[in-house]
Amino acid sequence: MGLVAEARRRACAYRRRMDTTRTAIVTGASRGLGLALARDLAARGWNLVVDARDESALRAAHATFAVPGRTTALPGDVADPGHRRDLVAAAERTGRLDALVNNASALGPSPMPPLARLNPADLEAILRTNLIAPLALAQEALPLLEAHDGRILNITSDAAVEGYEGWGGYGASKAALEQLSNILAAEHPDLRVYWVDPGDMRTQMHQDAFPGEDISDRPLPEESVPGLVALIEGDHPSGRYQARALAAAGVAG
Repeated sequence: MGLVAEARRRACAYRRRMDTTRTAIVTGASRGLGLALARDLAARGWNLVVDARDESALRAAHATFAVPGRTTALPGDVADPGHRRDLVAAAERTGRLDALVNNASALGPSPMPPLARLNPADLEAILRTNLIAPLALAQEALPLLEAHDGRILNITSDAAVEGYEGWGGYGASKAALEQLSNILAAEHPDLRVYWVDPGDMRTQMHQDAFPGEDISDRPLPEESVPGLVALIEGDHPSGRYQARALAAAGVAG
């Protein structure tokens, strides 16, 4: 085969791969649940667009595993409109977007204050990251997602529905995210929208919520990943799910 013909063959093969390899955006993917999910999807052959605010932590985390697909790591803050546009543009360059996982979250001050002492500026910062950014990123990504039967996973918490002391700011942001997801699902019936409680996990955020306490009894975030993958790769209707309940049930589709 001549060099020109071989080059054409490789270009065609590349385009076919680009058209069929699924792509996911996973925010907050330098550690914890975001990193565990990204690592699992990468092993399944997904192309990934991942982000985190700490550039060195993000690049170090995603240099630790080899992947069949491609990983684009973009440091930045999901509260930044320009960064959100960059995330979607990176996904578009792969040829498609199949899943958006809004995982990046802000806990707020640590130790977590009661509502009577929660600074309104801190609450505004929590809402920008946990509520406004996920909606704005979904808005940016909707055309690509709707073209490929996509899924939106908004990572929430039992703090959205339970009255835990000190969790007012974070819990309120997640409760609002759940209702936002619920309405988004109603407005886009052809798109699957999930709001997912991953359960307590042994993560830095959880440690920050309980400074000085031993949280070694909490499950690792990897135990919640199979439930998330069941939603990303399955055919479940839009709705609220508990990730570890899905994983325990062995639900795959």
